[in-house]
Amino acid sequence: MSLGRTWTVSLLGLSGHLVEVEAQMNQGLPAFALVGLPDTAVNEARERVRAAVTSSSVTWPQQRMTVNLSPASLPKTGTGLDLAMAVAVLVAAGLPARERAARTVHLGELGLDGRLHPVRGILPAVSAAVTAGRPEVVVPTGNADEARLVPGAEVRAVDHLAELIVDYGGEATRPDGAAPEPPVDPRPPAPLVVPDLRDVRGQEEARFALEVAAAGGHHLFLLGAPGTGKSMLAARLPGILPDLAEPDAVEVSAVHSISGTLDAAAGLLRRPPFEDPHHTATAAAVVGGGSGFPRPGAASRAHRGVLLLDEAPEFAPRVLQTLRQPLEHGELVLQRATGSARYPARFQLVLAANPCPCGKATGKGLDCRCTPLERRRYVGRLSGPLLDRIDIQVDVPAVTRASLAIAGPSEPSAAVAARVAAARDRQRERLAGTGWRTNAEVPGSWLRGDDGGLPPDVRLALERALDRGALSMRGLDRVLRLAWTLADLAEQDRPTVQDVGTALALRHRGGGDG
Repeated sequence: MSLGRTWTVSLLGLSGHLVEVEAQMNQGLPAFALVGLPDTAVNEARERVRAAVTSSSVTWPQQRMTVNLSPASLPKTGTGLDLAMAVAVLVAAGLPARERAARTVHLGELGLDGRLHPVRGILPAVSAAVTAGRPEVVVPTGNADEARLVPGAEVRAVDHLAELIVDYGGEATRPDGAAPEPPVDPRPPAPLVVPDLRDVRGQEEARFALEVAAAGGHHLFLLGAPGTGKSMLAARLPGILPDLAEPDAVEVSAVHSISGTLDAAAGLLRRPPFEDPHHTATAAAVVGGGSGFPRPGAASRAHRGVLLLDEAPEFAPRVLQTLRQPLEHGELVLQRATGSARYPARFQLVLAANPCPCGKATGKGLDCRCTPLERRRYVGRLSGPLLDRIDIQVDVPAVTRASLAIAGPSEPSAAVAARVAAARDRQRERLAGTGWRTNAEVPGSWLRGDDGGLPPDVRLALERALDRGALSMRGLDRVLRLAWTLADLAEQDRPTVQDVGTALALRHRGGGDG
C-alpha cells in the first residue's frame, strides 16, 4: 500500500477552503475511485487525470486507486482540483517528491494531452492558501499573473503536467517531445477611458444630486424623458468616486476572478467597477446563480462600485425584488442544495426611468399618448419598498437653450472628484472605529442618538416634520444621512436646518414619508 498527499483549494462563494487530496494504491482489479463529495466536474477529473498522465509518457498504475478529498463534508466544485489529484496519484505511484508535494497547493485544470488550462477564481484560491499558511502554490501559466497579485504567495507557473513531473524528480515528456513554446507577450492593456462630467451640459440639479450620491455612497433614482441625459449622468458616477483601498481592491478583484472578467496583467482593480445589465437580464444574471454552483452576477461584480439599471421599470419584478437583500445587507447569499455561496454586493444603485411608456409625460405632458392609468402602472412597477431604499430621487428635465445659457461651461469630473474625496475623508475620520465608512451605511439609531452629535435646532426641525406626517421614521433616517453628506461637502462639523431642507428636496419623490 502506498499513499500520496497534496493540497488544493475549493471555493464556496468568495471563501476558499483548503482541501487535502490523498491517493492510495491497493491490490485488486484496476479502478479509480473518487470520494469526498465531488460534483460532476470533479468526478469527470478521473478521465482527465488518467489521460494527462499517460500523455506525459508515464505508465498509469494497474492497481486499485482511491482518491479522497478531505474534509469529506465540504462540497467540491469545478475543474481546478485536477492537478492536485494527478500529483497525489503520481506520488502514490512512486514520484520522488513526497515531502514537497505534501506542502504545496496545486491548482489547475488538465487537458487530455497533459496541458494545464487556467481556471477561474485563482486570486481568492491562492489568497486562501496563503492565509492557511501554505504559500507554495503551483498554477497554470495562464493564471500566473493573477496568482502573483496575492502578497506572500510563492508561485510556480506550469505549462504542462510533464514539466511538473520532471521538476519533482520523475521522468516524463510532452506528447510532441518538444519544450513548451515561450509565452507570447500580451498586448498592453488599452487605456481606460473614463467618461467626464464635462460632457454633460446643463442639468445642474442632477449633477448636484450625483455629487451628493458619490460623497455619501447614496443610491440614486433619476426620472426623466428620453434624451435628457439620465444614462449619461449615471455612467459618469464611477469617475468621481475615490480609488479603492487595498482591501477593497483585493476583494473586488477576487469577485471578478471568479467571474472570469479580471485582467490580471493590469493588476488589482483600483477603480470602482461599473455594471449596467440590460433590462432583459434574468435574476441569475443580475444577482448571481446558474446551474450547479452559483456564480456572482452583476450586483456582486459592481461591489464597491455602481450598478445602473437603465429603463428600470422594464426589468422583471422578480429581478428588482432580489436587490432588496444586497441593498439592506451589502451581500448576497445564494442557497443551493449542496450549500450556500456568499458574495459581497455593497454597490451604489442608480435607477433611471422614463415617466411613462412613451416617455413624454413631462411638463404639461401634452405630447404624451399614455392614459393616466398607464402612467401610474409604469412607474408603479418600481415597488415602494425598493424606492424607499433610494436616498436621492430627482427629476431630470429636458435641456433648453435658456438653461444652457444660464449654466455656462460644465465642471469636469476631476474638480467634483476632489470635493467627493474630501467629503469621504471627513466621514472616514468621524466614523473611525465604528465599522462604517460612508454616511449611507450609518444606522438611524446612531444618527438620532447622542453619538450622532445632532444640533438641537436640526433635531427640532426633524421632530416637527415627523409630527406633521411629512416624514416617517425610516424617511427621517434617510434625510439625516443626506444632511450629514451635505455638511461634509460644505466642510461643516454638523448639518444645519438648511441642509435638512436640501435633503428633503433631494428625496421629494419618496412619497409622503419624504
